[in-house]
Amino acid sequence: MRQSHAAGDKLFVDYAGDKVAVVVDRLTGQVRDAHIFVAVLGASSLAYAEASWSETLPDWIAAHVHAVEAFGGAPALFVPDNAKVAVIRSCLYDPQVNRSYAGMAAHYDSAVLPTRPRRPRDKAKVEACVLIVERWLLGRLRHRIFHSLGELNAAIAEMLVDLNDHRVLRRVGQTRRQLFEAIDLPALRPLPVEPYVFAEWRLRRAGLDYHVEIERHYYSVPYRFAREQVEARITARTIELFHKGERIAVHLRGSGNGRHTTITEHMPSSHRRFADWTIERIARDAAAIGACTALLCEKILTDRPHPEQGFRACLGIVRLVRGFGRERVEAACSRALDIGARTYGSVRSILDNGLDQTHAAAPAPDQPIAHPNIRGSRYYH
Repeated sequence: MRQSHAAGDKLFVDYAGDKVAVVVDRLTGQVRDAHIFVAVLGASSLAYAEASWSETLPDWIAAHVHAVEAFGGAPALFVPDNAKVAVIRSCLYDPQVNRSYAGMAAHYDSAVLPTRPRRPRDKAKVEACVLIVERWLLGRLRHRIFHSLGELNAAIAEMLVDLNDHRVLRRVGQTRRQLFEAIDLPALRPLPVEPYVFAEWRLRRAGLDYHVEIERHYYSVPYRFAREQVEARITARTIELFHKGERIAVHLRGSGNGRHTTITEHMPSSHRRFADWTIERIARDAAAIGACTALLCEKILTDRPHPEQGFRACLGIVRLVRGFGRERVEAACSRALDIGARTYGSVRSILDNGLDQTHAAAPAPDQPIAHPNIRGSRYYH
């Protein structure tokens, strides 16, 4: 059936069957094949092509982004075949498009309309353009040696200028570029301010520690979602986590080093309080009670093989202020230092038995003691 295409309506996309050999190492002569992406607008037949290392999803979407930037606008529909990179489940009536691919189209206010399964004539425009690229463009490059993907794409861009701007279509009497500027360009949708950033979606389950593992790094979610299944949207810089369509966490992407990225607000209150206890905070809170309390906590931390072994003892001493007040706790720590008792139990025992008050009433050692059995200085005159 002869197809008529509206201006700015459809962009047909595909990969060429032929590949181009690229010498990636000048010393060893190692050769790597480059795949050629081809896109053509339905109304004007303006063509775009570029080389990429693979036909995987990141390269597939990056080629689409470069194509719409080269055209200066986005079409209403992207028309691929039923390749797995574009369509998860092919169906004549309701095909399931890859989520990342559909997200890219939505970013440009477009949609994806795959062809019918095993019906290449549904995209005859790009099939014909693929043949032109393979015979007329790649054929002219087959005797050249390229040492990088950028060098190959520069050569393809030069050939596309000749194809689009200088070669006149016989039936129309105009070049593809002239038709594009007259028909397609005014009808294309304007590009957004920011280009699309490739994002990949993955299903993950949060662990008991309310962290989600993505490429050997762990990212926190609010603790109430522990053991829940979440969706991860992964870009080059960010990790977004969704639960039933609601975004519950955003993180900067970390390296795959097996470490954890935890947001404090995601932790339960008990975990948050424990995580907040550091040597600096213990020293600060103990000093707020008094000098003796600070000194006792310092000795408890330094006497243990590892400082964290003394965290709970110091925490218990600091919390005694709630029941006994600052003055009594300071006096109890002073007595504990005098008798060499450097444990939480000793300080609590001093307070429970009121020994801190006895200790506080005792005279200072530098004051003279008045007692009838003690001779004064006048005796020795």
